Amino acid sequence: MYRKFLFLLATVACINAQQNFGKITLPLGKVELSTEAGKWAKAKPNQSVYEGNIIRTHARSRCEIALRGGGKVRIGENSEIELNDADVKPMVKSFNANLKKGNVWVSAKAAFGEKKNIAVRTPTAVAAIRGTKYRAKAGTDESSVLVYEGKVDVNQAKNYIEERKEKRKGLAPKNTPFKLGPVTEIKAPTQVSGPYEVTLEEWVTLAEGMQINIRKDGKYSMFEFDQKGDSDLDFVKWNKEQDAKEK
Repeated sequence: MYRKFLFLLATVACINAQQNFGKITLPLGKVELSTEAGKWAKAKPNQSVYEGNIIRTHARSRCEIALRGGGKVRIGENSEIELNDADVKPMVKSFNANLKKGNVWVSAKAAFGEKKNIAVRTPTAVAAIRGTKYRAKAGTDESSVLVYEGKVDVNQAKNYIEERKEKRKGLAPKNTPFKLGPVTEIKAPTQVSGPYEVTLEEWVTLAEGMQINIRKDGKYSMFEFDQKGDSDLDFVKWNKEQDAKEK
């Protein structure tokens, strides 16, 4: 009996040590959540998710995560996302996730005076939201970021990882919100001359209506995407419908 009690205490302590990301609010179709045993379990409505959790969707399946402190992250079919860091304070909220494959839609607006940063990393890029809406597509060789509202800061995944390593060398607390360095703002309609001729070496800020594709070698193409044609995509339609319900 005493051993069971100690085991229960250890389990509770482990959960408390992990920061809460939020809750799964819409598991549609076959959605699974990683377990501590390294297995997969069916995701349930209103199930809490924590740092270190991995969520994956199968064909014709989707998932919505309501972030702690406000905001939504929605995952498309055949996608997999790992929840890395969460830091939620009254006026500062920071989340970091790793989209291993598939599609993700991020929708979050900061309240007056609030700082909100939601960074999603793909195999080749990282997008950091500052109260806006964007979609990221993860591929092994190339990833894309499309901005639907507000502004999004984008960089190579390699550069982002190196910056975070440098921060940790400086003994910064684990959940210190990631701060961007100087960025170059790109407004629509603008296109980088010649696709995939330039390597992305620093942060750029994309305005509404812009898309960037970044290859694993760091070279990128940036342009104004076809918003009308994009709106016909089923995943985009669904996300806009969900966002409209919250207004």
